[in-house]
Amino acid sequence: MMTDSPLLAVPGAVAADGIDAGVASHYGNPLVEQRRLEEGLALVDLSNRGVLSVTGPDRLTWLDSMASQSLARLQPGDSAEALFLDASGRVEHAVHLVDDGETAWLVLEASSAEPLRAWLDRMRFMLRVAVADVSAETAVIGSLGAPLPDGVAVTAIWNDPWAHVAPGGFQYAAESGHPSAEWGYSETLVPRADLSVIARAARAGDVTLAGSLALEALRIAAWRPRFATEVDERTIPHELDWLRSAVHLSKGCYRGQETVAKVHNLGRPPRRLVLLHLDGSDTVLPVHGDIVSADKVRPESEAERRAVGVVTSSALHHELGPIALAVVKRAVPSDIPFTIDSHETEVAAAQVEIVPSGAGAQVDVPRLPRLGIRR
Repeated sequence: MMTDSPLLAVPGAVAADGIDAGVASHYGNPLVEQRRLEEGLALVDLSNRGVLSVTGPDRLTWLDSMASQSLARLQPGDSAEALFLDASGRVEHAVHLVDDGETAWLVLEASSAEPLRAWLDRMRFMLRVAVADVSAETAVIGSLGAPLPDGVAVTAIWNDPWAHVAPGGFQYAAESGHPSAEWGYSETLVPRADLSVIARAARAGDVTLAGSLALEALRIAAWRPRFATEVDERTIPHELDWLRSAVHLSKGCYRGQETVAKVHNLGRPPRRLVLLHLDGSDTVLPVHGDIVSADKVRPESEAERRAVGVVTSSALHHELGPIALAVVKRAVPSDIPFTIDSHETEVAAAQVEIVPSGAGAQVDVPRLPRLGIRR
């Protein structure tokens, strides 16, 4: 059982709720905190995240056999992102994984920690591996380059692979203008007891803290999917451009691989991720689950408004203003404006295409000649 974070007792801390409950949403000025975080000057308390440890000589080959990412040859200090899929290729868990040569550390949403631990434990069979939930002893600190204060022990550091297309991965989004190059994000695992050291340094002015709101704004602007927000019971990796960082397309067999390969090579993902620039004139920021609608215009008739997707994440960005990520139907045109129903207000939104409507079908299958009677 995780205890309350000492960083919530730092002056100015305002507790978050919902999926980020247990840490601070901000420390008085979220927009300033964004800038400091982006400049590599601030730390983010993520001690509400779950952490699993996997030990034993078979740990990497074992994880490799079940996960979407190639993990068998990770070297000490290497970082990876991996998905655990169901038999139909839908995302069940997403993990940030770093191996230190003796232990594979898995960072994930707290709600996933126990279900994934239990499932992995059932899959051990006779292999030399052990899985443990170490969330009560290990905390996570996020940053874009800010150092930890003296006196904090570092267990492991996970460097986000989102900045580049990972080996074996594939990017659906256009190469030009992709914001990932600015996303030099990392997560540092520390003993939970050392959070008090960071809290003391923050009170003394030796460390700058940023809240979860600041991190979310920068994540959304980087088009970076998060399991707790962008994933629902139907999500396949292609819809979120997650083949980019979390899927190795030529590795060995794993659960859900058939769907991953079939959609990528022959099919189309049924939905696609978009970034939304929101009209902020009514100062209404849509929230997770708000319906995204578009007008369907028919010849000689009035436009008909239809639901085409949902908002998954939203934030007020210090440069871009109000923005959001949304998952919409694949066939919706990329240039059509949206309307979001939120807090009894209609919010206009312009979309930036992340996953194109033509994503997938990478194999060129030649058309067979039509069969018929030869004359």
